[in-house]
Amino acid sequence: MNLADIPENLSELIVNKALELGFSACGISEAGHLSKDAGFMEEWLSLGFHADMHYLEMNKEKRYNPKLLVDNAWSVVSVLYNYFPEEQLPSADNYKISKYAYGTDYHIVIKDKLQILFQFTKTCFPDLTGRIFTDSAPVLDRAWAEKSGLGFIGKNTCLIHPRKGSFHFIGHLIVSYPLTVKTAPVTDYCGTCRRCIDACPTGALVAPHKLDARKCISYLTIENKKPFMQDFDFNDWIFGCDICQDVCPWNRFSTTHNEARFRLSDEIKNMRKVDWESLTEDSFNRIFKDSAVKRTKFSGLTRNIEAAKKKD
Repeated sequence: MNLADIPENLSELIVNKALELGFSACGISEAGHLSKDAGFMEEWLSLGFHADMHYLEMNKEKRYNPKLLVDNAWSVVSVLYNYFPEEQLPSADNYKISKYAYGTDYHIVIKDKLQILFQFTKTCFPDLTGRIFTDSAPVLDRAWAEKSGLGFIGKNTCLIHPRKGSFHFIGHLIVSYPLTVKTAPVTDYCGTCRRCIDACPTGALVAPHKLDARKCISYLTIENKKPFMQDFDFNDWIFGCDICQDVCPWNRFSTTHNEARFRLSDEIKNMRKVDWESLTEDSFNRIFKDSAVKRTKFSGLTRNIEAAKKKD
């Protein structure tokens, strides 16, 4: 490693490049063991709040310490990418899907941009090594974004940027050089507000900052692969849920995204309940070819629609 070849302002160059690529915020923190977050996670797992997401019980030490996940890890570059839409699904005679699933799967979009950011860092410093992540490996995404000064964890367990809201995807670039850290964690500004807790129709937010996935509409309609064991009213949500974000006062600062790949297609925008209910597997595969909705599979989506129909 030739230290003389490293630009003195490498951290600033990386942040500026991230913003140029369309990320709404970028922060840098030192890689290390997240002891406080590890304790919180262990308690959460012990209570069974992770439901059937057993993958969260695996690779825990790597999840708590990126130095065990990425060779020579020194720094974590965290980014936010806005997905708040200009146009939302019509509500009349319609089912609901989470805003994050309106367009192309975010894994595709964010990974493309993170890869460009990583290649940029290597042009500045060819000996740099690292890996990119976006909700695809044992990384505590919100914890690192919080540590990098990109927001605070709200009572709804979402990362909230105090000037941009919570409708953001989180990504990371973990690299092999001790970058300059110029950001500090943001104060928790939830205060006495409990709108998210009171608005959750299934009572999934069992306490501030504690989510029981077994009751969460997002978990039940996406990650859960089993028949519904309780008679929850999903309020017409058939893929994910935005209620705890929609009611959050901090999202009054949300601005619409500029990512063409996240926009609603005309076909989805024009769908109504009868169209959702008449979906075939072929039409599902065509309409949601590159969508996050494919995560629940055709069988899962039809299960969700049938459960919603019973409440009409």
